[in-house]
Amino acid sequence: MIKPNRMKGFILVIIGTIFWGIGGTVSNELFKEYSIDVNWLVTTRLLVAGFLLLAIKTCGNNRSQIIGVWKHKRTASQLIIFGLIGMLGVQYTYMAAINYGNAAVATLLQNLSPVMIIIYLILRKQTVLTKRDLMIVGLSIVGCFFLLTNGSLTRLSVSTPAVFWGILSGVAAAFYTLYAVNLLKKYDSLVIVGWAMIIGGVALSFIHPAWQIHLTAIPLRFSLYLAFVILFGTMIAFWFFIESLKSLSPKETSLLGSLEPLSAVLATVFWLKEPFGAFQWVGTVCIFGMLLLLAFNKKTISSAPIQKVPQSSA
Repeated sequence: MIKPNRMKGFILVIIGTIFWGIGGTVSNELFKEYSIDVNWLVTTRLLVAGFLLLAIKTCGNNRSQIIGVWKHKRTASQLIIFGLIGMLGVQYTYMAAINYGNAAVATLLQNLSPVMIIIYLILRKQTVLTKRDLMIVGLSIVGCFFLLTNGSLTRLSVSTPAVFWGILSGVAAAFYTLYAVNLLKKYDSLVIVGWAMIIGGVALSFIHPAWQIHLTAIPLRFSLYLAFVILFGTMIAFWFFIESLKSLSPKETSLLGSLEPLSAVLATVFWLKEPFGAFQWVGTVCIFGMLLLLAFNKKTISSAPIQKVPQSSA
């Protein structure tokens, strides 16, 4: 039986990552149909989503946190680091990997973040590696690979810059997931995510301001696509993902991010009417197997006691 707080975390991260995946597909359509600049889209989605999240917070409890987060130098500096390296880092490196390669490779490399998180926690002696960890990570990586490539190795033949930015995207995603935990102990997720988006959006505005858009007319479909990317693919996706860290471990939340490529592939199949290959079904089974191992493991990887690793006398 899954505990209520863990169930809430699972629901939040699942919804968030599904919106991430669908938002990525819609963003791809914006690039293809309207040839908009990647930097413009990232700047716009971060700024608008950030202001909306803070606006939502003003209607709830503890509104003083919106300003209060800046009153302590340590917290303010942590928030700036999270906004620039975490939020903007995830956004920019992922888009750069797509630009130099393709979405499949970019997503595969970004989904190495659970492995990076586990390695980091082991080095910090905050966890120990178990067979179940290896099985869960293996299912996640294999599932993502088959979902995005349908078993074709030729799709992985990309340039060195694509691999470079893709690996950086995985590092940024791992940092984003781990670094948020301490901030969430003090402040609401709406405040942290909202300000992080604004910080990232303002920084990227020096490269491509949101008000500089190269469209002579703005069609209704473009507006609807953009609204979905901002509201669901950015605001709700990032908010729910970070909020899930209150009841799940960074390792679990990161692994559940494997649902992103699954939702992206399904959106492509049902919306863009592209076929679903045999190996993609294998990938789907791997992802759901990973979900079951995470959800119904009595001794979860988040709650398992950390054992002292004996120091070598060599």
